[in-house]
Amino acid sequence: MTSRERVRMALRHQEPDKVPIDFGGMRSTGISAMAYNKLKEYLGIKGGVTKLYDIQQQLAEPELEIVDMMGGDVVQLHRLEPSFGIKIDRWKPGKLPDGSDCIEPYDLNPVVNEKGGLDIKAGDTVIATMPKGGYYYDVVYHAYENVETKEDIDKLPVPVITDEELEYLRKEAKRLYETTDKAILGAFGGNIFEMGQVEWGYEKYFSMLALEPELMHYYHQRLADAWLVALERYLGAVGEYIDVIQFGDDLGTQLNSQISVDMYREMIKPYHKVQYQYVRKNYPNVKVFLHCCGAIYNLIPDLIDAGVEVLNPVQLSAKGMDPVRLKQEFGKDLVFWGAGCNTQTTATFGTVDEVAAEVEKYMKIFAPGGGFVFTQIHNIQVNVPPENVVAIYETAKKFRNYPVV
Repeated sequence: MTSRERVRMALRHQEPDKVPIDFGGMRSTGISAMAYNKLKEYLGIKGGVTKLYDIQQQLAEPELEIVDMMGGDVVQLHRLEPSFGIKIDRWKPGKLPDGSDCIEPYDLNPVVNEKGGLDIKAGDTVIATMPKGGYYYDVVYHAYENVETKEDIDKLPVPVITDEELEYLRKEAKRLYETTDKAILGAFGGNIFEMGQVEWGYEKYFSMLALEPELMHYYHQRLADAWLVALERYLGAVGEYIDVIQFGDDLGTQLNSQISVDMYREMIKPYHKVQYQYVRKNYPNVKVFLHCCGAIYNLIPDLIDAGVEVLNPVQLSAKGMDPVRLKQEFGKDLVFWGAGCNTQTTATFGTVDEVAAEVEKYMKIFAPGGGFVFTQIHNIQVNVPPENVVAIYETAKKFRNYPVV
């Protein structure tokens, strides 16, 4: 069975020959480029330079050789500008924060600020900063922070997919489809809630949701309309090649949802639903994937109703996210993509044996009956030891054969 066939069966809630595995196939199932360099050194792999494709999170594009080594069944179709409006179609030699080598997007040209950190600018405006000694870029520009009226909103740009990006996407999707047997995850976006947090700033966005719902409905509707146009263009270009389309909106914290169920239903769900249902109606072969971190148990029925078919990262360390209950209550409606090993604790601070035990435990909970794609819970961070990375995937491979008992 090919990787693509294996993933497709799991997405249909069937048991394939093996549990599908995702190693670095999405911007929240990835690996820090610095951790990736350490992993390659640990494995004794020489040659090839690490490709830094995600500037904000500093993620590596895993080479197919290593994807195969880890048992991976998924590859990612990137957006042309995954972060900060910087294209990833040309590359140049670069250095990671720890001084190790990489190749980075050609147009990435950060400047050193007065505190010794790195700034990324759009014109004269600083839009993101990596503090001195840091490992990631933080968004520091909020385009809507001074917005007060609908007229103010109308003056600001909305997300678009250009003809240039469509051509890039079409070529890349076709190449991945024809040169690999992997399932293809199409990174799209479609963020409503997170976009609001970024564009307005967290404090103002939450205040406006509570105090100015009519204005925020106007903002969300305008944003959703733009995303729907982009979605139609996106799927028109790549819908025949991809197996999953990835949306994103982190709705949870470690202890609870960021907003109440009622506020989600009123202020966010309608704008999720129009996008997700468009995919399900027009491209039934493409599954709706939502990346949504945190304690979201109480929101899951509404996410399913909105059209979510695949949930990631399944953050089991968050309150209420009990793995047995999740599988029992939602396993018929959702494919769980993640839930493999806790990167907040075990993967980072545990022993190899502790990592292996956790992977085995969660594999045996989520795999039976299909509807499961294994990966760790969110990205492998810079301080995860390479021996623990290997333990995650070697253990997953050991217990992936069906029937998983």
